Amino acid sequence: MIERQHTGQRMSKIVKHNGVAYLCGQVGDGETVAEQTADCLSRIDALLLEAGSDREHMLQAIIWLADMADFAEMNAVWDAWVPQGHAPVRACGEAKLARQALKVEIIVTAAVKG
Repeated sequence: MIERQHTGQRMSKIVKHNGVAYLCGQVGDGETVAEQTADCLSRIDALLLEAGSDREHMLQAIIWLADMADFAEMNAVWDAWVPQGHAPVRACGEAKLARQALKVEIIVTAAVKG
């Protein structure tokens, strides 16, 4: 069974299937990549909780940066957020994001606790 949460015409914020929660890409508010990353991760925390998961159950993260020069600054926030010993598989690349002010977007897939 597929369960969709917060479904609109374009996308769902959460899709759950076979014990896995797929989150839509999250962006954050702020001027710096650190501020945007922290806000983005806070939004991911809320969606993981709603999906019945948490940081320790993350399976995969895909991170898009508007500029790879921000890689170290984003990683400083990311590294402090990921629980020790629970890092997901991860990819990070540079992409033109939906709005010019955006510096980072993160997509997370996680196992549902059960």
